[in-house]
Amino acid sequence: MIRFWNKRAKLGVLTENSALDAEIKEIQAGIKSHINKKFAGSLAIRMVDSGSCNACEAECNALSNPYYDLERLGIYFVASPRHADVMLLSGLLTFNMHPHVLDAYAQIPAPKWVITLGDCPAMQGVFDTGFAIKAPAEQYLPITHHIPGCPPSPEEILRGFLAFLKKI
Repeated sequence: MIRFWNKRAKLGVLTENSALDAEIKEIQAGIKSHINKKFAGSLAIRMVDSGSCNACEAECNALSNPYYDLERLGIYFVASPRHADVMLLSGLLTFNMHPHVLDAYAQIPAPKWVITLGDCPAMQGVFDTGFAIKAPAEQYLPITHHIPGCPPSPEEILRGFLAFLKKI
């Protein structure tokens, strides 16, 4: 057993990519800096799923793990739109969710922004328009930034947050 642990100690960590780690740390530093300047250290996001497959939500959940740790950067997901600065919209804008999405947007206090997440809100995904789809979301909401991907990886979401913060 001791031979196993000695060999393991010599190999080091095999699952992490040091180049990606450096890039993520740089992105995180930029995000934290912009949030401190523009939002006094705390950015509240209300995530709204308007009819998705939940892949984008799963990737956003990964942002809460210790590797990415969004709360350390000052980004918090909130349960009420009245506590939010930004709406993060994922999924197709469906007929049934349309009034609820607009209601959530109306409840966010001004100034407010909308970020779309994934290909579905922009109608770039596999779905086509139909009687139950009221997409693209930009017809109904003022979209500030779009994070492409199906689903976007946590790294792409972080890059998207940084691009959004630079844009506003």
